Amino acid sequence: MKQYFNLFDFSQKVNYKTEILAGLTVAMTMIPESLSFAILAGFPPLVGLYAAFIMGLVTAIFGGRPGLISGGAGATVIVLIALMKSHGLDYVFAAVALAGVIQILIGLFKLGKFIRLVPQPVMYGFVNGLAVVIFMSQLEQFKTIVNGESVWLSGNPLYIMLGLVVLTIAIVLGFPKISKAVPASLVAIMVVFALVLGFGIETKTVADIASVSGGFPPFHIPNIPLDLETFQLILPYGLIMACVGLTEGLLTLNLVDEITATKGNSNRECLAQGSANILNGFFFGMGGCPMIAQTLVNLSAGSRARLSGIVAALTILCIVLFGAPVIEKLPMAALTGVMFMVAIGTFEWMSFRIINKMPKQDIFVGVTVAIITIVLHNLALAVLIGVIISALVFAWESAKRIRAKKYLDDKGVKHYEIYGPLFFGSTTAFAEKFDVVNDPDEVVIDFKESKIADMSAIDAVNKITERYAKAGKKVYLRYLSEDCRQLLQNAEGIIVVNIIEDPTYKVVSN
Repeated sequence: MKQYFNLFDFSQKVNYKTEILAGLTVAMTMIPESLSFAILAGFPPLVGLYAAFIMGLVTAIFGGRPGLISGGAGATVIVLIALMKSHGLDYVFAAVALAGVIQILIGLFKLGKFIRLVPQPVMYGFVNGLAVVIFMSQLEQFKTIVNGESVWLSGNPLYIMLGLVVLTIAIVLGFPKISKAVPASLVAIMVVFALVLGFGIETKTVADIASVSGGFPPFHIPNIPLDLETFQLILPYGLIMACVGLTEGLLTLNLVDEITATKGNSNRECLAQGSANILNGFFFGMGGCPMIAQTLVNLSAGSRARLSGIVAALTILCIVLFGAPVIEKLPMAALTGVMFMVAIGTFEWMSFRIINKMPKQDIFVGVTVAIITIVLHNLALAVLIGVIISALVFAWESAKRIRAKKYLDDKGVKHYEIYGPLFFGSTTAFAEKFDVVNDPDEVVIDFKESKIADMSAIDAVNKITERYAKAGKKVYLRYLSEDCRQLLQNAEGIIVVNIIEDPTYKVVSN
């Protein structure tokens, strides 16, 4: 029973006053961001608030570490915009639930480390494209509907909107110089809200977009066909959302580890995120992941336990249940200004400083991912193409590294010491290293500094042995690692050759 309670970290000392105040502050900063991202993606605003509540509560209780705050994050929501536009909300919920299943599987099989397969240039392109998409999407708030058509604001409505947005940005930038006790974005929203309400300024509000009044998150089974075609449609979105969420989550977890000098549990965080996203898919939430900004707000407020995250989630639910009349009067200009600052903060400006130091192929990958993200609004496709290009570039570069050192020993035996990995990309260069016609009757191919990686490599070795066999010469393979020998055993009947076993050779773990 004690181990059960330790799961929730109830055994640690908790400063209840600090935790409750931190939770309230986090909730106030999460509400406008969740609303903004939901509106950005074309979802009903309640979908964003439900996601903030569900993600926040589940991960606060079961997540990988105290102090980490999750909600309806923009990085995961942006992934679903294309699906929302093409197939509607029910397909989005299905993709969110599928993403949750994938995250749970990653946690169960402890595969979180494979998130590292997404190269840094792809992440730069993804983040920068995401920032541009967020920024450009806010321009929609400067439009209105006239006779069923969307047209740009003009005259006083435009000037009022611009003025309030500029004021919001100015407060977000300037208030931290006065005090950091309260989040600048929250202060900006409250000031602009007070001005609009106090002076009766006519401008677009949340109520003009949709109602945020509601009850508890309703149970809802996505109304979609249960067939292979549907699965193939939502799988890329679910997979990318799962990976993006875990990438951002595990990076945030590591950041909290550094700040608090403690250690979190990444696999447990994967399980918590997955469970929360499954619930989102069936309880009208847009899904999400850990949020870096809200986590930093939480830590700066002094929170070090799980209670603040629970308080934040319950506060959001209370606002949905009882505070909708107030939230619906929030001016969209304030939320737009905050989102402009979120876009600016999301952009990896450091990528410009290091661009001259990056390899050309990495620059190409990053720019390609960013362009696809901006033009198509399809982060799933952008990340997938970025990873494929990076993998192909890596394969090409590795293929050029295959080398062979050649010499004759005292017994007249020709030695080929192979350097570099032997795989599908390097097989042609490998075959060109050998001089079958002029070599002596015995040849040793030394793989001490190489590795037979795949069936293409096995086939290349087989072809070399066949060429020597036709010339009446014998080939010996030497210094094969255990996994390489296993590949050759699996290829029994393909390769007939003498393998020299070296009893003093220790296989280096991969």
